[in-house]
Amino acid sequence: MSSHDAATEAAAASDKRRWIALAIVMTAAFMDLVDATIVNIAIPSIEKDLGASFGAIQWITAGYALAFAAGLITGGRLGDIYGRKRLFLLGTAGFTLASALCGFAANQEMLVGSRLLQGAAAAMMVPQVLSIIHVTFPAHERGKVFGMFGAIIGLGAVSGPLLGALLTQWNIAGLEWRPIFLINLPVGVAALILGRKFITESKAPKALKLDLVGVLLVTAALLMLVYPLTRGRELDWPLWGHLMMAGSLLVFGALVAYEKYKTKKDGSPLVELSLFKVKSFAAGIAVQLTFGVVLGIFFLVWTLYMQIGLGWTPLHAGLTGVPFSIAVSVAAGMSVQKLVPRFGRKVLQAGALTMIAGILLYLFAAGRYGTGIHSWQMIPPLVVMGLGMGLIVAPLTDAVLSEVPKEHAGSASGLINTTGQMGNALGLGLVSVVFFGTIDDEKLAKAPSEVGTAFTDAFQNSLGWAAGVLVLIFLVMFALPAKPKQHLEGGDDADEAVTVEKEPVLAH
Repeated sequence: MSSHDAATEAAAASDKRRWIALAIVMTAAFMDLVDATIVNIAIPSIEKDLGASFGAIQWITAGYALAFAAGLITGGRLGDIYGRKRLFLLGTAGFTLASALCGFAANQEMLVGSRLLQGAAAAMMVPQVLSIIHVTFPAHERGKVFGMFGAIIGLGAVSGPLLGALLTQWNIAGLEWRPIFLINLPVGVAALILGRKFITESKAPKALKLDLVGVLLVTAALLMLVYPLTRGRELDWPLWGHLMMAGSLLVFGALVAYEKYKTKKDGSPLVELSLFKVKSFAAGIAVQLTFGVVLGIFFLVWTLYMQIGLGWTPLHAGLTGVPFSIAVSVAAGMSVQKLVPRFGRKVLQAGALTMIAGILLYLFAAGRYGTGIHSWQMIPPLVVMGLGMGLIVAPLTDAVLSEVPKEHAGSASGLINTTGQMGNALGLGLVSVVFFGTIDDEKLAKAPSEVGTAFTDAFQNSLGWAAGVLVLIFLVMFALPAKPKQHLEGGDDADEAVTVEKEPVLAH
């Protein structure tokens, strides 16, 4: 065999390896996405089986988001320092173990604790996904790959509620909701075995140090903000809760000041503040945060409205969400490859306006039909909302990362996911205000027949809040670049040799 033929064969094998690696990290991202949506649909079953309070229910969802958000920046940085493949495999192993603990939880406290552990493990696993994609694929392929990533998000949204509904309703071996977590075990094991074989290791080109003070400040600030929001209604909004939320702003300020000091001291801050000088990154992060609030509010109250307010089964609720999820997936795939290159940020703004239109349609339908509403009457607003969401989720990731220096890929990925999860945790915390805040518990205790009407009214109030936040998102999007800047073919890819430590193509 000639040297030319050998080189060609090696390149082909490398190319094949690259796409297998993509499938593995996408599967892990899919597992995380499904896990987030699958839990929502099973909440009424968990509440009934474990006797969980509404506060505990919020912590089962918000606790995961909080642990996820608090650890994501650290997870991205650890990947930069110790290797993205290594951290991806470690996070996947932790996520799989935590899923087993969730599945075997004996009470609500154990489930909340296991969800916190699961969120922390996901924080090691998820940021490596975008980083591995960023350093494995040349610039001209990334638009297509991020489009696929958007489609996977849509597919996760489709599969999660439906899979959760089926597993919960089938009540396999009398386990009720538990299989929604146990199903992660074979997927996680497969990802570990294949990931070890096919993913190429990569690190940041310069030596970095872990910023433990930064980690503590980020965690404290997030906890001080979300915990009082989540527990406030149950405890009748005590003074300490308001003081904690105000104090969180001071801690965030201290974090910024410390990170500036850390940058000057050794150039290894946890949060790379220089990234915020990149206009597309700063604006995209602001959109990500506020969009996370909308999603955090909507998905939890939607489940409570359908299953508790309307008395629908998990399968009925899950099937009702399928048109929404398909619309997200279709629009996400189209937006990156066809629309954004031509129309730029107008696509994302059209997405925000489309979501607002869908919410207004849903408000009208819920008000008109009340507790007698049928699934088919929800389909038009859900499809409109799904199309709007799809126009935002996929192109936003590429817009935020497009001008980020490769050596900060881990930090940038961590910040993107952290702000989305921060928004999600805030939205879940705000459910106490926008949903439960309108429900009179004492009145419902005396008149249980009024639950449907009370939950429908609370759902409409929550939708009004979500629409208001989307108006803010639409305005913030004016700060995004009018047209996406194309990746520079040469210099960007030239860094690949420095950034990626190539491993042998053969399994090791």
